[in-house]
Amino acid sequence: MTHSFPSADGVWTHLRLAAGALHLGSPVVLDAAIQVVNGRIAYAGPRDMLPAAAVGQPTHDGDNYWVTPGLVDCHTHLVYGGKRANEFAMRLNGATYQEVAQAGGGIVSSVRATREASEQELFEQAAPRLQALLNEGVCALEIKSGYGLSTEHEGKQLRVARRLGEAFCVDVKTTFLGAHALPPEFAGRAQDYIDLVCDDMLPTLAREGLIDAVDVFCETIGFSLAQTEQVFKAAQQLGLPIKLHAEQLSDMGGSQLAAAFGALSCDHIEHLSDAGIAAMKAAGTVAVLLPGAYYFLRDTHKPPIEALRKAGVPMAVATDHNPGTSPALSLLLMLNMASTLFRITVDEAIAGVTHHGAAALGLQDTHGRIGVGMPANFVLWPVGGVEELVYWLGYRPACRVVRQGCIAASGKQV
Repeated sequence: MTHSFPSADGVWTHLRLAAGALHLGSPVVLDAAIQVVNGRIAYAGPRDMLPAAAVGQPTHDGDNYWVTPGLVDCHTHLVYGGKRANEFAMRLNGATYQEVAQAGGGIVSSVRATREASEQELFEQAAPRLQALLNEGVCALEIKSGYGLSTEHEGKQLRVARRLGEAFCVDVKTTFLGAHALPPEFAGRAQDYIDLVCDDMLPTLAREGLIDAVDVFCETIGFSLAQTEQVFKAAQQLGLPIKLHAEQLSDMGGSQLAAAFGALSCDHIEHLSDAGIAAMKAAGTVAVLLPGAYYFLRDTHKPPIEALRKAGVPMAVATDHNPGTSPALSLLLMLNMASTLFRITVDEAIAGVTHHGAAALGLQDTHGRIGVGMPANFVLWPVGGVEELVYWLGYRPACRVVRQGCIAASGKQV
């Protein structure tokens, strides 16, 4: 399966550029144009300032749609085997996240299903999930491993993630999350498993070119601060950037540790401390908000939004799509949930899935804004204003998507 899309080259007119589309803080442009040449942005701004070289090029009528940069889903676990709806039922009956894990469910149940599935089966299961995200204007995303928990099966996940990016013509950043949970064969031997992660899994898969970043689940039911640091040091030796599942269920100080290693992002961060915020600000680390997991787990401890805002820490928003705690396949729904549950603003929400989402993946030079010289990744939205992207619950506008310099969606509902 490989998609072939028509070129977006030419001049796009009758557009309304959203605030922040060109760069953080850029104003709304009500009569705008975008020029695409060889798949890259040659001009974006007021239509009456189009360069003379644009005259005579093919034109695309934007129908007065609002335009944002292509969306970025900077935290997903999209490739896995099986489903975990039964655990959802357990939680509705009162079981905690920890109790589900102790009963043999949780991440380990997905590990069993992922190990049993072939690469082709994993691809076929993940493809419709990816398509659902693409239908809403996603132009780049992260896909983590973490359900294989062995060199063989982590590699299988990461190869499928690479294949998805190629087949669907979308930028996929792969993150190695071997330190996600303790596999059954290492029960009671967490340190032995972390040694395997650092000494074999990580360097082997890095040599195969399968890893763009390294993540750890640093938590009371995951891995300790010392074990997390061990993984970070191994990643650092391989020249790989790091990310962290930080402060989701408790404050373990993972955010400070991650910031000390120059982490791209700290994700979840419901229990983030003032010290963690200061460390992230100093390191330029993005705070990734994951309202889907917060909602699905019926959490009540909100991320410290006002403190993050006051400190100037960039905030991204992502689906955290995974089978156990956030089976979310709508980034637009996450915008509403982040705004409603966490009280971020419309501007913060849109920046969270463009500018800051891109920065959380190290993609700020190619995604997150409509900048001259950058690949053409933008979305035309048939809405009355961009606030509708945050407002609606369950409505998927028939958007027109330009992705990697091609017209990936024409605006017809699929």
